[in-house]
Amino acid sequence: QVQLVESGGGSVQAGGSLRLSCTVSESTGRRNFMGWFRQAPGKEREGVAAIVTGGGSTDYADSVKGRFTISQDNGHTVYLQMNSLKPEDTAMYYCAADGGGPRGTRLWHGYLFGRWGQGTQVTVSS
Repeated sequence: QVQLVESGGGSVQAGGSLRLSCTVSESTGRRNFMGWFRQAPGKEREGVAAIVTGGGSTDYADSVKGRFTISQDNGHTVYLQMNSLKPEDTAMYYCAADGGGPRGTRLWHGYLFGRWGQGTQVTVSS
């Protein structure tokens, strides 16, 4: 059963914007935090942003700070607003949540992610 479903990816010119959405199914259960990762071809998956579901605290990778904003809506959907996109932002973007699962875990900025969406492709051209 799919628990996290991303949408909003696409192809844009450098300097453009995209807003990614992650729909959280009820079966996902309670979450302490949510986040976004990305993976470019030939590279490891890297953390992009995280948000504490209750407190609203956020954290960002240095590479996206000031350009990306993570937010959450009523515990049902998490967003990643991406502005001033650069070609190096090109990657498959994955929504992530805390917990365990068969698809691997990643520790990032003190957050342990273990539940993943299927990914949405973001391509930024020069």
